[in-house]
Amino acid sequence: MTVTEPPAAPAPAAPAPTPRLAARTSAVGGSPVRDILAVTARPEVINFAGGLPAPELFDADGMAEAYRAVFAEMPARALQYSTTEGEPALRAALAERARARGLVTSPDELLVTTGSQQALSLLATALLEPGDTVLVEDPSYLAALQSFGLAGARVVAVPGDEHGLDPEALEELVVRERPKLLYTVPTFQNPTGRTLPAARRAAVAEVAARRGLWIVEDDPYGELRYEGERVPWIAAHPGAEDRTVLLGSLSKIMAPGLRLGWLRAPEGIRRACAVAKQAADLHTPTVNQLAAARYLADRDLDAHVRRVAGVYGERRDAMLAGLPDALPDGSVWSRPEGGMFLWVRLPSSYDTTALLPEVVRHDVAYVPGAPFHAGEPDRSTLRLCFVTQTAEEIAEGLRRLGTALRA
Repeated sequence: MTVTEPPAAPAPAAPAPTPRLAARTSAVGGSPVRDILAVTARPEVINFAGGLPAPELFDADGMAEAYRAVFAEMPARALQYSTTEGEPALRAALAERARARGLVTSPDELLVTTGSQQALSLLATALLEPGDTVLVEDPSYLAALQSFGLAGARVVAVPGDEHGLDPEALEELVVRERPKLLYTVPTFQNPTGRTLPAARRAAVAEVAARRGLWIVEDDPYGELRYEGERVPWIAAHPGAEDRTVLLGSLSKIMAPGLRLGWLRAPEGIRRACAVAKQAADLHTPTVNQLAAARYLADRDLDAHVRRVAGVYGERRDAMLAGLPDALPDGSVWSRPEGGMFLWVRLPSSYDTTALLPEVVRHDVAYVPGAPFHAGEPDRSTLRLCFVTQTAEEIAEGLRRLGTALRA
């Protein structure tokens, strides 16, 4: 009897490749700041790279008491879904703070966001089609460049000087490029620390009104002033009322871990952003909103901000005092009246991106300036954050920086 062998099983087919990722994710890339923070996480590194508020200045006791009160009085509500627009108590408190600073605002004009970074993403979704043009300052906030890039926008830098963008250059670009919006951080800008003067703010509002342009005015640092007089928002100027989206945040004045921001916008764009938010996260965490509202009701946030700003001013002074000895001859730097950042330009022969590994080997770090530029980067620039370290740590960090640059 002949036994027939069963036919050999066919070799398994190679699995088909998975579909490709969206091109925009590889075109935009990650955050160089986050990459630097990962490399410099060693405790011995004095890190001027991050944009982190000083944690020892957080009012942890006040926030803990606010959370305890919320859970004692309304636990079911705190743990439940909320409205997309935000908790009424928090919106009312934020509207009152805006009114106290010269901008008539009702709670219904506000949309609470999960950090002001989400507000940028919502605006990009609501306003931008692939190929639309966005105008930004030069240099500009890195995460805004990422948000607009992910939306497929074409980002164009507006020329300026040590005081900020040039309104005449802005108008020329609006006529030539026909952009959808201008994005600006006019007060204590990230990364330069500069503040746009009042006359230029009025001129920007006038250009936007006459030429048809959205203004996105980002103000995460404006309350951290420790020198000089407050400059009114662009949103408060005639001509800007119906075309300015003002972004605010509790990250720098209370705590970034709350992830609480907001946008103030005309009705149409606010509704569009609410639809985008429903698709993104439905609503910002209820318990964090209620705790923040309770804190604002029970505590004096303005007094807390004055305390924080006072400490930050001392740390800015410590950095300004140490820069002349640390930096090579021919360097220039900004002198901010508030905020968290200082901008440095070394002589043109220096490339701060190429120098960074050597600097990190000396246990100190900065952020190279190149990623903050939408156009041709200035590779001799760098950003320093002065708020996270003590005056003594700042002095030692600058000593290390000077040694590294001389090496």
